[in-house]
Amino acid sequence: QVQLVESGGGLVQAGGSLRLSCVASGIIFSFRDMGWYRQAPGKQRELVARITSGGRTNYADPVKGRFTISRENAKTTVYLQMNSLKPEDTAVYYCNIWPPVNNYWGQGTQVTVSS
Repeated sequence: QVQLVESGGGLVQAGGSLRLSCVASGIIFSFRDMGWYRQAPGKQRELVARITSGGRTNYADPVKGRFTISRENAKTTVYLQMNSLKPEDTAVYYCNIWPPVNNYWGQGTQVTVSS
């Protein structure tokens, strides 16, 4: 049974930083490309960043230069360092493999950025 558990969200002022973590179980983590996704109120879920099993990274344009995705295979954990946060980054953040599998979505972690 696959389980992805996100943590690290919270309320932060614009310009602040947060570090999200996602611990995975039930998958061969080191073999999987992983992604961070977010869903803002009234919007579709979107890919924010992804990292391949080999460590290559890609970012959505709105977060380039501000967010950094990384992974620690020994801990089956993927991270998202978010700097220079903006109110438009407010959303529920999820991790999943890439491409995402519907059954793998977890509860997500809420990020709220105040102006």
